[in-house]
Amino acid sequence: MAITLPALTPLQATLWLTLCGRALDNRLPHPILADRMADEIVRKVDYDYKKLRIPSSSAIYIAHRAKKLDEIAQRFLARHPGAVGLDLGAGLDSRALRIAPPPTADWYDIDFPEVIAARRELLPDRATPHGIAADVTDPAWVDALPTGRPAVIVADGLIAFLSEVEMSSLVGRLIEHFPSGEIAFNGYSKFAVWAQKHAPVGEAVRKLTRFPGMDDPRDAERWHPRLRLVKEILLTREPEVAEFPPVLRLMNRLSAPSASWSRKGNVVLHYRF
Repeated sequence: MAITLPALTPLQATLWLTLCGRALDNRLPHPILADRMADEIVRKVDYDYKKLRIPSSSAIYIAHRAKKLDEIAQRFLARHPGAVGLDLGAGLDSRALRIAPPPTADWYDIDFPEVIAARRELLPDRATPHGIAADVTDPAWVDALPTGRPAVIVADGLIAFLSEVEMSSLVGRLIEHFPSGEIAFNGYSKFAVWAQKHAPVGEAVRKLTRFPGMDDPRDAERWHPRLRLVKEILLTREPEVAEFPPVLRLMNRLSAPSASWSRKGNVVLHYRF
């Protein structure tokens, strides 16, 4: 029997796009992320993912960027097993299950109260070791985090729904809270923002996108004096492209030599502080 969840606001409901993208990737013959939990959730709630009109290419891109964020978090926690991990705007992502933080680390998922409640309904307890029910733009929730420990912070899709002032303020509060760490999120060039607002996928996303886009990843270094770019990960150049379907693989191979063309698509930005 399918589980019925309370109605979510349009902003909260954007979690279905990334969740269903990961689920559809899992159903492909050669999945990039192989997120079985995402697939289980979509089936459990009997969500009509077809209304989102997610093409297989978008599902692959969603899964690909999630994998890169997983890798950044895993590498950081391997170097700092006593660190704090944060997933900002976690939605129904079971990242903690995929990366398996060491028992000495503390992992926090932050999202609206209704979303955290849905996580507790749909995900096993180990998928959300610590859930913080809050709007990420509210400064108060940061006080609930431990201090004096390094942190790795990831955000998948969140930046699209914040203004640049809100994103920079959020990043600044977290940098001031922790002595050191890394932060990674998927980037949007100005063209990517324009394309998102005109694409046939996810009407709700188009209406809610607020970030203006950023063509130079070093522009974010202005958000805080301690923030420094580690790497702009142009996903057209990542090894997983070899596993893409032939046409999509060719498109990525053709774009890969050009950074400007690669930025029009899937990018993950990785910083340290």
